Amino acid sequence: MNLKRKIEIVVISDVHLGTYGCHAKQLLTYLNSIQPKKLILNGDIIDVWQFKKRYFPKSHLSVIKKIMDFAANGTEVIYITGNHDEMLRKFTDTEIGNISIVNKLVLNLDGKKAWFFHGDVFDISIQNAKWLAKLGSYGYDMLILINRFVNWCLDRLGKERYSLSKKIKNSVKGAVKYINDFEKVATELAIENRYDYVICGHIHQPKMLKVENKYGNTTYLNSGDWVENFTALEYQFKRWKIYSYNKDKLTPFFADEELKEMDMKDLIAAITIVEQPKKTKKKNKD
Repeated sequence: MNLKRKIEIVVISDVHLGTYGCHAKQLLTYLNSIQPKKLILNGDIIDVWQFKKRYFPKSHLSVIKKIMDFAANGTEVIYITGNHDEMLRKFTDTEIGNISIVNKLVLNLDGKKAWFFHGDVFDISIQNAKWLAKLGSYGYDMLILINRFVNWCLDRLGKERYSLSKKIKNSVKGAVKYINDFEKVATELAIENRYDYVICGHIHQPKMLKVENKYGNTTYLNSGDWVENFTALEYQFKRWKIYSYNKDKLTPFFADEELKEMDMKDLIAAITIVEQPKKTKKKNKD
């Protein structure tokens, strides 16, 4: 009996594989519960900024293997590059089998135009002072490490978990203003360009918001992240919804037994030694 949910489109972003903050096991459980026609990876899936050879655990490799399995089984996988995986931008418009790499994406969804991009293009700190942005990301990673220890202690005491980074973001006026400005710019551009949906990641804030101004209207969606919120976007039956791992129960599911039984060498071999793809090409740019 196949209990997996068939979904037309799934969007995940800001997984940050290769960092201590990534919750790969939870993501694997979610991915194991679905059967998407199209999987959109909206940036910062692999964190190249903080990549270290000494930290890329088995569960992180298993996420990559799971995504490749989706593609091998007919799911269209679209990787939209972000700032933490910007090195992939040199491969923009490349297709390998069912996997493609792009900077942005426009889809027609049941007669409505949807605009997908990561969102770092709006981040002035990244554009003008990349070293400062990277320094900030290291501080964020350290905060996540401290938070993991705090939550371990809270779990032992039988108390509810606590997100330090969320608390800081929600209490610092500058952070709140940044998020509001990000959403404002994204929606204004979407309305100006007549997009019915604008779908982003980057700011780790899951959200679905209808916005209207004198020029028109649009729906803003953000897929959140798999560091703090454990969220994704799902499109099915002409409607979007925010999936939340912490709220939407997945009791029948678990990380793939096949992946759990594979050791690190087997996983690496499965990822690097793949069958000859049906097509490998570079799209012609307009």
